[in-house]
Amino acid sequence: MAHPEREGMDFDVVIVGAGPAGLAAAIRLKQHAHESGDEINVVVVEKGSEVGAHILSGAVIDPSGLDTLVPDWRDDSERPLKTAVERDEFLYLTKNSGVTMPNLFFPKFMSNHGNFVGSLSNVAKYLGAKAEALGVEIYPGFPASEVLYDDRGVVVGIATGDLGIAKSGEPRDDYTRGMELRGKYVIFGEGARGSLTKTLIDRFDLNRHSDHQKYGLGVKELWQLAPGKFEPGLVRHSMGWPLPNKAGGGSWLYHFDDHLLSVGFVTHLNYENPTLSPFEEFQRFKTHPMIREVFEGAKRIGYGARAIMEGGWQSVPKLVFPGGCLVGDSAGFVNVPRIKGSHNAVLSGMQAADAIADALKAGRQGDELTAYDAGWRDSAIGADLKAVRNVKPLWSRYGTLAGVGLGGLDMWSNTLLNASPFGTLKHGKPDHACTKPISEVTPIVYPKPDGKLTFDRLSSVYLSNTNHEEDQPPHLQVKDMGLQKASEHDVFGGPSARYCPAGVYEWVEDAAAGDGVRYQINAQNCVHCKTCDIKDPNQNINWVTPEGPGGPNYPNM
Repeated sequence: MAHPEREGMDFDVVIVGAGPAGLAAAIRLKQHAHESGDEINVVVVEKGSEVGAHILSGAVIDPSGLDTLVPDWRDDSERPLKTAVERDEFLYLTKNSGVTMPNLFFPKFMSNHGNFVGSLSNVAKYLGAKAEALGVEIYPGFPASEVLYDDRGVVVGIATGDLGIAKSGEPRDDYTRGMELRGKYVIFGEGARGSLTKTLIDRFDLNRHSDHQKYGLGVKELWQLAPGKFEPGLVRHSMGWPLPNKAGGGSWLYHFDDHLLSVGFVTHLNYENPTLSPFEEFQRFKTHPMIREVFEGAKRIGYGARAIMEGGWQSVPKLVFPGGCLVGDSAGFVNVPRIKGSHNAVLSGMQAADAIADALKAGRQGDELTAYDAGWRDSAIGADLKAVRNVKPLWSRYGTLAGVGLGGLDMWSNTLLNASPFGTLKHGKPDHACTKPISEVTPIVYPKPDGKLTFDRLSSVYLSNTNHEEDQPPHLQVKDMGLQKASEHDVFGGPSARYCPAGVYEWVEDAAAGDGVRYQINAQNCVHCKTCDIKDPNQNINWVTPEGPGGPNYPNM
């Protein structure tokens, strides 16, 4: 089909993603413009229906990024973070019991005192309003679907997706061509496993000198607690049960705002057993004797899930390429032991903006922002990630019980000696390559949900306010359906039906199908967590942006 020419708009800087990193970059660029008196035209495109709609995190937030970007935010009546951490606990759980680990076991940087509990979605909304007040143009509901290059291979912009295309690929009556947004520099802040970011990493070989990336899947619920169960500022984390020792992960429970509880569970995606379900492990976690009592008289009001970058220091790729750069979770700036990344996201957006402002002032465009790439390791971001660089590899190599002890030793060594007895460890196999054939494992059987404390996936997705236009090309692309049946189903037992936290993938018995089963993809349920793109054992599923503002709409998440 011949497409009409796209209309285009030109800017100094185009930013993909209205998360903390992208919005911090936009704000910082406008701050530079106001200080110098020069004009810097900045546009932000966001695939969510509004700023914050696709943002989900725990979240206990280190305020260092906000303090640097918006120094007076604490005095703002509209500030998004109002609950300071008051009590900080870490539990190691066994099946029927557990122990509280003394805080003195952990280095000072692991303490949450001085941090805030809140909604990262609301932080993004706050930063979006700040950016717009400074003159930044923000276009929510317009996913960036294509990177634009000039004839030299320089990144010169992005194109938003076409609207009004049917499943057949033919234009409907409401067809509208996407827009080209061209910039002297383009910043990519798409979050974990960004659909454009992964193409940039491949095209420019950005991970040539870094370890491969590692991931986790975070599944979260928001509850309204009964008054007697609410303790403002209480932060609890746990490791151990219900995951087996060789499958890493852990939980959080955060009390904040008006009797709200953020509760969630992270499962590291290097687990081996293809019958393991991160969603079901989370549901089991809530039934633990030390956990379940907080839910008495409570009501579940929110649900969501997203992938988390876990590779850290050694997995951060080269961040720059001709005409642009990566920031935030697209760069992999999450501190896994601290379960924090938004502070580094803000700082990385600011550092990228500083480099771009200098380049524009010097009359440059389309080159590599080497100052940004060269500077992050010696900045606060680098200091944050370097001290914990071996914790995830130790968890993966030795299992949770021994890994926690060795990881603690390594963090203390880095804190006291600025060195590690392990040097810098490699991560081992990519997550998708860790899955074992179903014939080599004992299948896990999960209890049925009770509908009060534990739930099924479809009722959970309902709370995420997820919606997609049904008559559109698939945004979950199976590259080879024959391989999916022969390997994902026949060899690995169909793990996509278990790792997906939204019930998107099903192997359905169908006598009419050639092999007696049919692969059903319920794309309408997709919460954009990207787990399928990461964990499929053959890397046979490609996640791309759907049409328009499709996906979840997360309030207070």
